[in-house]
Amino acid sequence: MARLSVNINKIATLRNSRGGNNPDVLQAALACERFGAQGITVHPRPDERHIRYQDVYDLKSALTTELNIEGNCREEKFVRLVLDTQPAQVTLVPDEPGQITSNHGWDTIKHSTYLHDICALFKGEGIRVSIFVDPHPEMIAAAAETGTDRVELYTEGYAKEFLNDPAKAIALYAEAAKVAQQIGVGLNAGHDLDLHNLPYFVQHIPGLLEVSIGHALISDALYLGLEETIKRYLAASSS
Repeated sequence: MARLSVNINKIATLRNSRGGNNPDVLQAALACERFGAQGITVHPRPDERHIRYQDVYDLKSALTTELNIEGNCREEKFVRLVLDTQPAQVTLVPDEPGQITSNHGWDTIKHSTYLHDICALFKGEGIRVSIFVDPHPEMIAAAAETGTDRVELYTEGYAKEFLNDPAKAIALYAEAAKVAQQIGVGLNAGHDLDLHNLPYFVQHIPGLLEVSIGHALISDALYLGLEETIKRYLAASSS
């Protein structure tokens, strides 16, 4: 069974579109917890177009489940935010300036020295570290050399191919998962997972610890309601 961490960026996007505090990001996160979510994920960006830095401070002081902060650790402000708030987990994502959403993982071979140093910084503060990676076994193996606790598999490729050929879609991810198990690195996953492709993914990925889901889950909540949606995602992640 993989734990479900709900990414609430889209709730913040809706709030920011009109100003004010409706919907209330903190209250939405607490509702997600109340409905059974086992973690909350946020991905603040420099322009604060969705999650604001102050949101992260507010969330950390109120949440009872795990807080996972994703983001570009090459930004000094992001590093300070993580060190200040001390989340349960930080997920290192190689965002580029102006990027709409995350679209690739780290090259853990090319950036091994940097990743080793930033992992040591966060782990020295007792924060669990996960590195966002593409599902390539060599990137998983190199990630282990950085000292990271986990890797998060970037699953957009799986989600796209799943529509045509689920077995083909899962193959590379299953291979990457086996490598992670063999070398003792924990495994998370996220990006474009939804109620249709999540059960198959969970069933075929050994050792999966956590899935982080935002866009699809918040979209489904428009039709199903937040409580029912989280209930369905919890069931899908334990398939």
